[in-house]
Amino acid sequence: MENTAPAAPPPNRFYVVPCMLTICSLFSGFYSIVSSFNGHFFAAAVAILVAAVFDGLDGRVARMTHSTSTFGMELDSLCDMVAFGVAPGVLAYLWALTPYGRYGWLAAFLYVAATALRLARFNSQTVASPSHDFTGLPCPAAAGMIATAVMFSTHVFKTASTVQHVALLLMVYLLSYLMVSTHRYLSFKHMDISKEKRFQLIVGLILLLILLASEPPITLFVASALYILSGPVLAVKDRVRRKRPKPVKQETPLE
Repeated sequence: MENTAPAAPPPNRFYVVPCMLTICSLFSGFYSIVSSFNGHFFAAAVAILVAAVFDGLDGRVARMTHSTSTFGMELDSLCDMVAFGVAPGVLAYLWALTPYGRYGWLAAFLYVAATALRLARFNSQTVASPSHDFTGLPCPAAAGMIATAVMFSTHVFKTASTVQHVALLLMVYLLSYLMVSTHRYLSFKHMDISKEKRFQLIVGLILLLILLASEPPITLFVASALYILSGPVLAVKDRVRRKRPKPVKQETPLE
């Protein structure tokens, strides 16, 4: 008898482990919303970061166990909308945007709408033209910027109450723009690292872990801000590279 290849799993199959990790991300996002309404802004910010951890785990577990499915992708997008769209929007509004009245809740709504557009574009691009990098700021990174800003403010200014600063209003508008922009952001999912540099990479990751553990509210805020700024910096770098004139080969006269 001939050996037949096993049939591919149906695209709508339900895989328990990655889907439960996605549900954990949804739970963390919902907990963040509840904490924001109760005035526990630091706990709400930490819950968003926990949601980002679960969001990063579910996809990796699905790929490692060969349990990816269309059902899991759709579930992930719906949960991301809550954890990285609604939860950060509610947190930003109740923490810093309420004093600005109409401009405040419009900024929060714009952030949520930009998250929905970002997720829809990401899903369509993943199917049509997969790429190693992100087009536009990933919504977990935008949510992490809001969360780390709350943690940074609570740690530095020693206050857990609401704040009022125009920079935070502008930050929400900026994050909304970057999510729907075409700026390129590195994904770090497919890194081609030679064997000679793997040891240096491990040492660098250990040093980075020590740095993050020293003062998490400050180092996480700085790391988030640097990643947010990396998109416009890469855009400027690519534009300068395209405008740079190419060297013209000079033909040598024939003898």
